[in-house]
Amino acid sequence: MAGALTDKHVVLGVTGSIACYKALDLASKLMQAGALVDTIMSYGATQFVTPLAFRSITHRAVVTDSFDPDSEYSVEHVALAQQADVIVVAPATVHCIAKLALGLADDPLTTTIVAAKCPLVVAPAMDGNMYDHPATQANLATLQKRGVVIAGPGTGRLASGLTGVGRLLETPELLGHISYAIGKNGDLAGKTVVVSAGGTMEPIDPVRVITNHSSGKMGYALAEAARDRGADVVLVTAPTSLPEPALMKVVQVRTAEQMWQAIQSHLKKADALIMAAAVADYRPTEAADQKIKKADDDLSISLAKTTDILKSAKGDFVRVGFAAESQNLVENAKAKVGSKQLDLIVANDITAEGSGFGSDTNKVTLIDRELAVEELPLLSKYDVSNRILDRVKRLFRD
Repeated sequence: MAGALTDKHVVLGVTGSIACYKALDLASKLMQAGALVDTIMSYGATQFVTPLAFRSITHRAVVTDSFDPDSEYSVEHVALAQQADVIVVAPATVHCIAKLALGLADDPLTTTIVAAKCPLVVAPAMDGNMYDHPATQANLATLQKRGVVIAGPGTGRLASGLTGVGRLLETPELLGHISYAIGKNGDLAGKTVVVSAGGTMEPIDPVRVITNHSSGKMGYALAEAARDRGADVVLVTAPTSLPEPALMKVVQVRTAEQMWQAIQSHLKKADALIMAAAVADYRPTEAADQKIKKADDDLSISLAKTTDILKSAKGDFVRVGFAAESQNLVENAKAKVGSKQLDLIVANDITAEGSGFGSDTNKVTLIDRELAVEELPLLSKYDVSNRILDRVKRLFRD
């Protein structure tokens, strides 16, 4: 399964914070994502976790000393700097951030960073007062002006026992920032992509809703893939159990009408609208103010049609729809191309193995506005997303 981090060379810098233990999980997840990981540890970091721990995860030597004669990279830090696709400092202490802002190069990590031309991600971890200090804020602002991606920090319980800003971001968020840093100048840079995801919920009463089985995974994968190729992404999502993706605008909605209003407000700047959400076709004509009590007789609910978002959306942007079908896949999808004036439709048979709701894979058929059909093999939803985005890129009206 390919992803944004597959075959990428990541240099992971670890500095002396109690949050060092989280860097072990980050190294592990980077490896699982297909990256090659080299670790550089400051002296302070080695007091919290051992180089052996990182070596056991990455299966590569860990750099701790600029003058270690047994290290491949002990003196020639330029070698690591030239090989890296991205350098990630996680956790980054106040001291490390200050050195980076000043351009100091007095240890293996800072020397490697100064020698590198690849993207740099800095993930601060410190006490809240240290983060709020004017010097720290000025140093972070300096790094941002140079194009450094500042990942976090998050808010929560700190090692001091206080609650505030200063926590190292959790691994999934860090992975999002790293993927973004690698791809921010990618082939979709400068484009705005609006993506919908999840299954809308139409209220019957304060307790019950009409909804569907959509997990939102396809829409979220599309949003992340577009971000990883440099696009500015607006994700309009109905409720899901998925974590919110990093470095994009996320708009939370519940109903089809709310989704339509949210999408409509972002269409003026959109270069593409990709409707991966499973939007309800009907809603209760009226939602009860109080819970409907169970009775002996049957209950009838009057339904009204919801707004067809793709058909109603106006503007000069690429229009991509989805068709989740249980029969007559190609025929039904082709009909939607004309009725909704689509540039591309993505059709999938929800009864096929590996393509149902909630799966991490999908087997789709792409049909363009000329009704040409392309069947894709079973792929991860991230890989499917990139195949869709390849087509969207060719459709952009520059």
